[in-house]
Amino acid sequence: MEVATDEPFTPIKQDTKKVFRYNINWNYGLLPQTWEDPSFANNEVYGAFGDNDPVDVVEIGERRGEIGEILKINPLGALAMIDEGELDWKIVAISLDDPTASLVNDIDDVEKHFPGTLTAIRDWFKDYKIPDGKPANKFGIGNKAANKVRVQLLLFLESYSFG
Repeated sequence: MEVATDEPFTPIKQDTKKVFRYNINWNYGLLPQTWEDPSFANNEVYGAFGDNDPVDVVEIGERRGEIGEILKINPLGALAMIDEGELDWKIVAISLDDPTASLVNDIDDVEKHFPGTLTAIRDWFKDYKIPDGKPANKFGIGNKAANKVRVQLLLFLESYSFG
């Protein structure tokens, strides 16, 4: 499923362009009323420009969300994915209602309390287009996740539009 940004009221629709060969073990969504600016080049991530979409969120809590559900989250950090030359931030977060939410406050806590999760997220997003004959995606910031403070600074400096 994805948000149809080119349609009125941006409905959630079935993505007919991609066929995913394997499942993910987290919730995947977006931050409403945000936008990755396609006119801004980020030098920290190979000079990539924003992908002209809302900022994506990977929620790592234990409960499976429903399509279109709105969650209150704690952003923990982010992965700077480069997808076909475009910057596509993946904010890693946890739902405030998750039983383990009090254990994680920054990206370093994720590996401690959810071992292997960041690697699994990065590997999934790196490889998910390969079955369609496309190259593996890359990641900026030394292939590591940015911490919460750095994410807030990057989003501010890159002039993301918050509705």
